[in-house]
Amino acid sequence: MKIERVALYHLSMPLRSPFETSFGRSETRDCILLEVFAEGLTGYGECVADRDPGYSYETIKTAWHILCDFLIPTVLHQQIASPADFQKQTAAVRGHRMAKAGLEMAIWDIEGKLKGKSLRELLGGTRDQVDVGVSVGIQESPQALVKVVEGYLSQGYGRIKIKIKPGRDVAEAEAVRRTFPGIQLQVDANSAYSLSSATSLKPLDSLNLLLIEQPLDEDDLWDHHYLQAQFTTPICLDESIHTARHARQALEMGACRVINIKAGRVGGLSEALVIHNLCWFQNIPVWCGGMLETGVGRASNLALASLPGFTLPGDISATDRYYLEDITEYRFSLNPGSTITVPSLPGLGVTIDRQALQRFTKAQLSLS
Repeated sequence: MKIERVALYHLSMPLRSPFETSFGRSETRDCILLEVFAEGLTGYGECVADRDPGYSYETIKTAWHILCDFLIPTVLHQQIASPADFQKQTAAVRGHRMAKAGLEMAIWDIEGKLKGKSLRELLGGTRDQVDVGVSVGIQESPQALVKVVEGYLSQGYGRIKIKIKPGRDVAEAEAVRRTFPGIQLQVDANSAYSLSSATSLKPLDSLNLLLIEQPLDEDDLWDHHYLQAQFTTPICLDESIHTARHARQALEMGACRVINIKAGRVGGLSEALVIHNLCWFQNIPVWCGGMLETGVGRASNLALASLPGFTLPGDISATDRYYLEDITEYRFSLNPGSTITVPSLPGLGVTIDRQALQRFTKAQLSLS
């Protein structure tokens, strides 16, 4: 395919309710939507970089700069044989994986439309519905958290993930487990602890959790291997895994027993596939994390999570979990059994609501 034009939209979308993690509280969600034109078709991609550098050093502004000044000029009016070929062409740009992933997603979308295949088919997915769960932000008290969790369970979510931070961790998890003894439950620290302070989480071992996600620094592998040796609960790495090489090293040193695969974090679906295969061959469970995506990124996540190695529920909640209004015309809904259906139309399988896109756009630019 030859890319003829790329349009970028800086979106700011109000969340249904505030979402708090160890690194901050959000009432809106910013992202970049990419609209790529090639071969008479339009492909869409979502760059999940946020407004602030809390989860990652990448932000809306850094991604916009890297896309406009480096990535798009590298591929504009050039022949791109495949998404993997795109990665080779842009290899000179180090890091900035969220920016790369957003542009690569649009290329996958176009490739699916050219071949008349859904993204699930292109990736080799084996399921038309995937198991999902819901991520619950930090609440004002354990009692308030229990009430919020109860609401999501009543909606049909079968797995609950709660955000934690020092001083807001064991009591919260114990309250949820005590109230709902049989649910699938996990916690996410988003790098809020040190190796010494993380010993305060040891009581979590008695709560039969699915996993403890990213307790230590976002760039750490080595200290996680010390921590995992102290816990019977599996440690799951998220922020620390940027490439398949990181995943291999983490598994070799025993830094974790589960990996959260986010295509945006690892530079795109191509690298996510490599990490999936690496873990699958070693019988290491993986699951698909979420970044409060719009329907564009949500469609991509569902296709990725349909791969056979994704044996744990992903953070791919229904559209109305986060948004009253989305930019896609299709709204993803929760099926009985805590699953969401994977789009089956060619490419991502979603179309854009142009009026909603216009309402949520703060800035836009077209490069040709």
